Amino acid sequence: MREFVHETRPVRVVLRAGAAGAATPQEAQHLGLRRLLVVSGPRGAETARAVADALGDACVGVHAEARMHVPAEVAERAVDVARSLGADGCVAVGGGSAIGLGKMIALRTGLTLIAVPSTYSGSEMTPVWGLTENGAKRTGRDPSVLPRSVVYDPELTLSLPVGLTVTSGINAVAHAAEALYAPDVSPLIALTAEEGVRAMTGALPELVADPEDPDARGRALYGAWLCGAALGATTMGLHHKLCHVLGGTFGLPHADTHTVVLPYALAHNAPAAPEAMAALGRALDTEDVPGALWDLARRLGAPRSLAELGLKEADLAVAAGEATSRTYPNPRPVTTEGVLDVLRTAHRGDRPHTKY
Repeated sequence: MREFVHETRPVRVVLRAGAAGAATPQEAQHLGLRRLLVVSGPRGAETARAVADALGDACVGVHAEARMHVPAEVAERAVDVARSLGADGCVAVGGGSAIGLGKMIALRTGLTLIAVPSTYSGSEMTPVWGLTENGAKRTGRDPSVLPRSVVYDPELTLSLPVGLTVTSGINAVAHAAEALYAPDVSPLIALTAEEGVRAMTGALPELVADPEDPDARGRALYGAWLCGAALGATTMGLHHKLCHVLGGTFGLPHADTHTVVLPYALAHNAPAAPEAMAALGRALDTEDVPGALWDLARRLGAPRSLAELGLKEADLAVAAGEATSRTYPNPRPVTTEGVLDVLRTAHRGDRPHTKY
């Protein structure tokens, strides 16, 4: 008998074309919210204003100042704006940066959060928050930051650049991969993660061929939902810890970093995680999971090395030291030597070699 603990938190999920404008006001009404602050990044300001227009009198303002990795000063400013406007809720429109900022508003103020994702980051399905301060990114878990409603609208992703489509999608795959070997994975989450990887990796090549394929966009959002939900129910390991260090300390782009690091982190953990590798192998139809993901990223034109992202070789030892400064669950023991080996291969961008 397989023993497990599984907890389900209350989240409503809406997935349909045109939902951003049509369903967001309905979700706000369902939650009893009448004074909503809409937050986004600068590039998503136009979409955020469209959502604000759909909310009508229920919107008290648009705050388009979200930034990658949620700098502390950006979070503080957004919290001040929410309080000064007397908001009773927050609608985060955009990718991981916007939703991360919405989470910090929810954490600091207790406001209800609605998420309207425009990428495949999956952050909207997790109770995990992140904040970068003094050159270091820290994360935590709090049920108050989990959106009460998530509105997935494939039409919002039609204009997502092909490069970001690919890296954002592989970022979602990383969520599911770590969920599969997490110490608190349950049978339901394992099934969810496997299906999420299958859906996402099936949709991405179609989106590179035709970025405006609405069916493929919908399937990618479906995959992002499942991958994010899997991560939200489990504990993160080496892969996410490394990416948080590389992003928060060295400013590397979030989705690109996940895309580069994932095959190497999986190759490192594979010998200690046979069940997770078997599930990923079924989803990818392969016996070499790290190699297949590396091949997929290369075929779709994604970045292949940390050097390509601007990380210097001299930074590797610093990153390894930070990634091993605290203990966290991982199927294979985390050592400075092992992490440095992962970083060196990821820095070169060589095809990963695994023994499992």
